[in-house]
Amino acid sequence: MRLPKPVEIFDRDAEWAELARFGTDGRPGATLGVVSGRRRQGKTLLLYELTKATGGFYFGATEATAADSLRRLGEAIGRYAGSLGPVRLADWQSAIDALLALGKERVVTVVIDEFPYLVRASRELPSVIQHALTPGRPERTGSRTRLLLCGSALSFMGGLLAGSAPLRGRAGLELPIAPLDYRAAAAFWNVDDPRLAAKVFAIVGGTPAYRREYVQDDAPEGPDDFDDWVVRAVLNPARPLFREARYLLAEDPDLRDTALYHSVLSAVAEGNATRGGIAGFIGRKATDLQHPLTVLEDAGLLVREPDPLRSGRSRYRIAEPLITFYQSVMRPAWTALEQRRGADVWRRSQRRYASAVLGPGFEEEVRQWTLRFAAPETLGGVAAEAQPAVLTDPANRSSQELDLVALGESPAGDGPRPLLALGEVKWGRTLGRSDLERLVRARELLSGRPGFDLGQTRLMLASAEGFTAELHQLSTDRPDVILVDAARLYDGD
Repeated sequence: MRLPKPVEIFDRDAEWAELARFGTDGRPGATLGVVSGRRRQGKTLLLYELTKATGGFYFGATEATAADSLRRLGEAIGRYAGSLGPVRLADWQSAIDALLALGKERVVTVVIDEFPYLVRASRELPSVIQHALTPGRPERTGSRTRLLLCGSALSFMGGLLAGSAPLRGRAGLELPIAPLDYRAAAAFWNVDDPRLAAKVFAIVGGTPAYRREYVQDDAPEGPDDFDDWVVRAVLNPARPLFREARYLLAEDPDLRDTALYHSVLSAVAEGNATRGGIAGFIGRKATDLQHPLTVLEDAGLLVREPDPLRSGRSRYRIAEPLITFYQSVMRPAWTALEQRRGADVWRRSQRRYASAVLGPGFEEEVRQWTLRFAAPETLGGVAAEAQPAVLTDPANRSSQELDLVALGESPAGDGPRPLLALGEVKWGRTLGRSDLERLVRARELLSGRPGFDLGQTRLMLASAEGFTAELHQLSTDRPDVILVDAARLYDGD
């Protein structure tokens, strides 16, 4: 059965298709699915609309004792089943069996939202579900319940099906709900100017709730309204978005030492992308950072990106643009912002915003364009990785930072991996011949390095300010040169 996507859901076509397939699977036997994603991404809306479309059962867990949660669940089951009163649930085993019993007569989608709240009070619950879904158990084989567990604590949800966890091997669906990509976010915010879209995305990213609930649908009316919008919607203590970056850390139960985690994120926002750089910034030993870095990665707030040109080296990037904006612009001026001096803070922060927020954000958009939107004909293949890198120049005893190194898929066997593109990305500077020559030199340095195939390597130059006439002419004459401006980033391949 095909379920049309509700009009209330923006984008999310692939996610809705997966949920609809799982929720309408008519095969006998109860099945399990896991849905995860940071808060504000629209998970609850997707699952609630799924239960509406399928006539299913939705239960939103809260922070409560086990007895209170069982009572609330029993009341909800009673209302759903049309009973005269609540269903009495003695323990979680009887509760899960009651949910499986809802699917005795037909396929029924059953959603338990904010599942980590229940486990926090009842650690045995995953093992109880594992037992309930044991192959051959009558309660499972006689049911067609499609049980979906959903949660926002990424570190917890990520471990639910990992390693030796009780539910490993039990789930037929594992669906992450990620933020909208930069193109979808521009459409969601109804911003059609590509430069303005990049500036907005560098602050709020692709989290849907940040437009709806958090700023009451207040979007910039055009490029000339951007500065006023930042002051009234982001730097305004009366708007929920103002404190959101702080709450993102406070909401994850695994982020206990928030001062340390804020310091780590501040270090990365300041451009200290390596473990050694972070350690030096916050005054800790590099060996002491393994745990906090891992916790922030598991929570989906940091991303570790291996350097494609230096084995064993990696860089860290903040995954949520709002946190980068908070650490770079808001946190240093927090007292002034609380005193409603947002306009003054914003005027003083222009250079910092451009260098620490907008520039890195634009670079990441170009990398995502390379991975998701650039045509194979443009790159000479399909990009599997697109990351920044550091290239050493032994002859000059120097190193060169590359904003983008795009690699193709690894070939079968031990053959060299195609290096599709080397890139220079700048937000606020017009690029010209000297920038192209810098990339030419980088390609020459890599030409003799084993492990890479540079036979078709393109030289990509990306700028929101555009390119010199000379560079435009050179790109016309040289098929190995790719120019990407803001318009192409948002609407071309």
